[in-house]
This record gives sequence, structure tokens and C-alpha cells, in this order.
Amino acid sequence: MFDGYDSCSEDTSSSSSSDESEEEVAPLQSSLPIIKNNGQVYTYPDGKSGMATCEMCGMVGVRDAFYSKTKRFCSVSCSRSYSSNSKKASILARLQGKPPTKKAKVLQKQPLVAKLAAYAQYQATLQNQAKTKAAVPVEGFSWGNYINSNSFTAAPVTCFKHAPMGTCWGDISEGVRVEVPNTDCSLPTKVFWIAGIVKLAGYNALLRYEGFENDSSLDFWCNVCGSDIHPVGWCATSGKPLVPPRTIQHKYTNWKAFLVKRLTGAKTLPPDFSQKVSESMQYPFKTSMRVEVVDKTHLCRTRVAVVESVIGGRLRLVYEESEDKTDDFWCHMYSPLIHHVGWSRSIGHRFKRSDITKKQDGHFDAPPHLFMKVKEVDAAGEWFKEGMKLEAIDPLNLSAICVATIRKVLADGYLMIGIDGSEAADGSDWFCYHATSPSIFPVGFCEINMIELTPPRGYAKLPFKWFDYLRETDSIAAPVKLFNKEVPNHGFHVGMKLEAVDLMEPRLVCVATVTRIIHRLLRIHFDGWEDEYDQWVDCESPDLYPVGWCQLTGYQLQPPAPQSSRDSQSGSSKQKKKAKSQQYKGHKKMTSLQLKEELLDGEEYGFLQGASDQESNGSASYYIKQEP
Repeated sequence: MFDGYDSCSEDTSSSSSSDESEEEVAPLQSSLPIIKNNGQVYTYPDGKSGMATCEMCGMVGVRDAFYSKTKRFCSVSCSRSYSSNSKKASILARLQGKPPTKKAKVLQKQPLVAKLAAYAQYQATLQNQAKTKAAVPVEGFSWGNYINSNSFTAAPVTCFKHAPMGTCWGDISEGVRVEVPNTDCSLPTKVFWIAGIVKLAGYNALLRYEGFENDSSLDFWCNVCGSDIHPVGWCATSGKPLVPPRTIQHKYTNWKAFLVKRLTGAKTLPPDFSQKVSESMQYPFKTSMRVEVVDKTHLCRTRVAVVESVIGGRLRLVYEESEDKTDDFWCHMYSPLIHHVGWSRSIGHRFKRSDITKKQDGHFDAPPHLFMKVKEVDAAGEWFKEGMKLEAIDPLNLSAICVATIRKVLADGYLMIGIDGSEAADGSDWFCYHATSPSIFPVGFCEINMIELTPPRGYAKLPFKWFDYLRETDSIAAPVKLFNKEVPNHGFHVGMKLEAVDLMEPRLVCVATVTRIIHRLLRIHFDGWEDEYDQWVDCESPDLYPVGWCQLTGYQLQPPAPQSSRDSQSGSSKQKKKAKSQQYKGHKKMTSLQLKEELLDGEEYGFLQGASDQESNGSASYYIKQEP
């Protein structure tokens, strides 16, 4: 399978240990590496028929897999070490007056074995320590079990361009082979074996050890981007042994031939896969950087905040005036809610000046190039004007698309928008969207796409008709051609599972499902909760992540609500009606269950962060024509 692939190889330039000729294999049309068919790939756990014992380190393995024609050593390194020590033994024998022999004992062979065993034990200890420090799923919830028991499908990693490996995932799919730890083994050392991907769910893969055929008894889930997943060939270059699982170790007498047959022409991960994963998890935002972010107590303005921590590209921002650092706000580094210091002044947006007259030691402004860029617009010709009507996702009730009005036109294509019927007298609940935002829509969007449009609060003439409303308010609709009409090939389908930020409490990332797709608009449902908590989110929102993202980044995942909570929640929701509040108490520490219970009392509401300002040129065919 690999040129010079040996279970503990350190030098692949020596002659191959196999006398079999290498077959020529036509390369497959794939971006993933193709496994070739020569070399040694494994060791074996006992010394039964067909086995051999390395005369240097004592490793027991399949005889055909051992190095050299005599099959006396498991690797090139053992052969060379033995040769060096044999010379020393021969010289010592001559000094003692004994005739040299070809079978001179290796000096300090037992101590070397003892050292190897001790080192293996040390490595095992380190692995156990690493496991205890690694992020673990919420107790009682496993994505693998959740998907298996319900036959769910997860959104592929390629749907999330902002997530690690989102743009370089390639064609990793079912059938790809990898090297993983062999947990079905009684050896004291950590050994590996080859497994194939049976099913993919985001970053997670259901793996099956080679040799198990249709037996799924030992299938297991693993994060493909985790530290224990390697391309075939990694063990050879790293000196790690490949050992067949104990359950099937006697299934084949010639494991080498079996693996050559099974793996020749198969796909594996790129050799630099782990490096790509590491690079894709490097984030430009650093702690102590200063940014401008929406003021969670007044949507209409921004404030200066400082990056307190960065997890998976998500930023915990602490408002600069917060002395105890509890007044915080969570968002992704590509969120349209954060900007460089000075942005508000440059476009005419309201800004709350800090009581702090000078920067604190160590704090520095984040460079403007780190922030998400929006498309340049030409406002010189026909453009949005104050008083124009449109439809917009309500940032205080993300499950609703509402009748809205442009209240102010800012520079660089930014608009201040208010929800009709529920605006504060001082305009403190106006919110800022860019003209190309996928969260604003022309008049008639909901009607043609069969979405319930939320009419102005107190509006009595129902069912709501835009034509009548425009005439009654003596207003005009914003021209359809001014809206973002691109619909990217996002890859989402109804029913796909993912991990999504609860934008009403943006520090929480929850188990979620895509329940509806309207072009680029996704309806996100939080598993275990009522539909009233659903949220409309753009397909390119940086607040959506593949299954396994939390495990990969070390972020806490909120599991679906248990049945008992769902029942009580359902009963309460029928009695209590939600009331909007301008303030989002993002710093309040509570579980997902507590959050939803408080939402029932109408105390907690947040802001829309899901709209990504990715622009394009697409058809406007899905917009309804305005009535005359």
C-alpha cells in the first residue's frame, strides 16, 4: 500500500521486505490521495502460526510483514540497531577469548525492551490525561447515537464556509480509509488499525475497522478533524504499530495480502490534513482587541468592547465600561454586528461614547481589514429613502418577518430600520442592516413564498394587505431591484442537522434542524423546543456550524430539551404570551432550559446576528410584483 511502509519504519530508502511485484494501479479521479499496494503495514498481537518475533525489540507480528528476507526484524531501525549492537557483542567476545558467532547476543536487549515498554506506558498516560482535558459532549447526549437512532442526516461541512475546513474539505466521503487507534486490543501500548468511513455527519464519521465486512458491532463515531485520525501511511512514517482488532485477528492468515487487496486504489486523507485543520483554526482576532459592537440595551447605537476570549472564531466581547467584565456580548468574528473602531462615525451611526478617556494598558484597536466586508453600493441613482416600506426579520423576535420602515439612510449602504407598530418613541429600537443584507426583503416577499407576515401591532384590518396598508399610510414600497437577490448554491436541505447559535442568547450553541428553506433563507428549529423559538437565518450566517463543531473547538453544546421539559414548556407557552424587550441580558449565566423558561416570561430577547452580508447577482423571480 505504501512505498517502504513499515510498522516502525524510520527509513524508507532500504529494500522492500516483500518479494511480491508492485501492481500498476490507474489513479482515480479524486482530490484525495490514492493508496498504493506495496509495503508493510501492520504488526500482529500474538506469536501463533505465521508469526515472528523481532530479535531487537521483541515485537510479535505477522512474519510476512517483517523486514528483510530473514524476517528477523520488524523494522529497518531494529535491523540497524541489532547490527550495531552485534558488532559490539562480537568485539566483547573476542576480548574475552570467545569465538564470534553470527548469533551473538544483542547487548542490553532486555533493558531496551523494558525502556520501550516504559515509554509506551508513559505515552498511554499522556493520552489518558489528554482525554480528560479534551472537550466532552454534554452528559447524556451523543451526536452519533442521536443520528443513528433517528436516521438523521447532517449538513455537510462544505455548507459552512466560515467553519474550520469549510473551504478545503475536499471530497471526504463514505469509503475513505484512515488510521485510527485500535480499541479492540489487549496490548498495553497504544496501537492503530485501518478503518473506513461508513457514514458522515458534519465533522463526525462513523468508522468500521477493516476486516469486519458487514459486521457493525464495533462501529464507532469519531471527529475526522480530531487528533487520533490519520491518513493511511501515517503509522509507517511515525513508527506506530498497526494491529488487527482482537475480535478478527484470526480471521485471516495473511493480513498483508488482505490489506493490499482491500486498500489498493482506495482513497485516504491528504498527508497534510492535520496541518490544514490546524491552519483553519487560527483566528486573526486576539484578546485585548477593541471593536465597535451593537449596544445590547439600545439597538440603535454601538459601543466599544474588548475581545475577552476567542473560541472557534466566536468572540466574547466585554463592553469597555464593564469593571467586573460581566457586561458581555457573544458573536462570531464575521458577524455584521461588529466593526472597527471609528466605523460608526464614518457612516453616521449613533455611538455611545465611553466614560473611559483613554485606552487601558494592553488594549489596541482591531485592524479594519479583519472585519467582514460588505459590497460597495451606488447610492447616487435610485436608492432607498426614508419612509419606504419593506419586510424585515425582527431582531427582537427572530421567528417573525415583519412590516418595517426605513427610518434613516446612512452612508456606505447602511440603513436604520424600524418595525411598524412596535417602535420606541425615541427610536432606540431601530436597528442597522446593510442594503445588501439577506435579512431584509421587498414588499410581497412573504406572500409569494407563503410565509406568515407579521402585521404592525394593533393593526385591525386583517388579513393584512400591502396595497391597502401603503395607501392608508401614504407610503411607497422600496424598489425590488435594490435588494440582494442572489441565491447561492448552499447545499442545505430540509431535515438536515447542524449546530446553531440561539441568537436570543448568543453564547449558546444548540442542536438544531433545518425545517424550511426559502431560497437562501433557512428556518432553524432548536430540537426539543416549540416552533415559536424557531429563527430565520441566512444560509451563509456565521452562526451556523457543522455537527461536531463544538467538540472540535471545545465549545459547550446545548442538547435537545428532555421530554419532561418539553411537556411543561408546551403547557406554559399556551398560557403566557411573549412580550418584546429591548434589552438582551447576554451576561446572565443560565442553561438552555433556564433560558427557554425565562423566555416564556418575556424577559430575554436578543438581536439578529445571523444575517451574513455576502452579496451576489441573482434572479429576482421569487419576489412578488407590487400592486398598482
